[in-house]
Amino acid sequence: MSTPSKRQKENTGKLEAAKKYPLKDAIELALQMRRVKFTESVDVHMRLGVDPKQADQAVRGTVVLPHGTGKTVRVLVFATGTDAEAAQQAGADHVGLADLVKKVEEGWTDFDVAIATPATMRDVGKLGKVLGPRGLMPSPKAGTVTAAVADAVREFKAGKVEFRVDKQAGIHCPIGKVTFSAEQLADNAGALIAAILKAKPASVKGTYLQRLSLSTTMGPGIAIDPRDAERVLAA
Repeated sequence: MSTPSKRQKENTGKLEAAKKYPLKDAIELALQMRRVKFTESVDVHMRLGVDPKQADQAVRGTVVLPHGTGKTVRVLVFATGTDAEAAQQAGADHVGLADLVKKVEEGWTDFDVAIATPATMRDVGKLGKVLGPRGLMPSPKAGTVTAAVADAVREFKAGKVEFRVDKQAGIHCPIGKVTFSAEQLADNAGALIAAILKAKPASVKGTYLQRLSLSTTMGPGIAIDPRDAERVLAA
């Protein structure tokens, strides 16, 4: 195990042991952490009371963050004809079908979001082995298989993010950068948490939002009281 750096020790020392902070306090504390040279992201981490092995408990969806993620999102669109033209006009970075399918089959994944029209999924479906493990496979649930490609491109460029529960029943999602204000991060965190709470499967019993925390890319996790977050959103 590596020895913690002076910066890591200093940041960890700002946390009260075993304390679960109110959401807004956690955000303000994260912004006070000593930073590294690059611009760090701020991420929300959750543990849900679901069984990911059950198909009806696989929580997945999208949400448009009010202030975006602070990241330039590279969007690829599998489309032809007028759909391809609409995607290009909306600002997609890569548009096409046969040429892009071949390129991805060869291992190219230099993009953040892949969108496909329903008509192209017969060709795109063969890319599951490449795109699936990277979380890039277009899906109706994620809003990335759609006939309204122009709207989808604009939404993802503006700050739409996908959330999906992993094998450990966790969700990890960016809500902005350390250059954002505390208010902007609070708005984004609220939108994300609200969307995940709304996506609660009907078959889930007991406590749904079990653990909640926030961290910068290189900072320590700051535990948040899930009940406080739910109260803030309900207010």
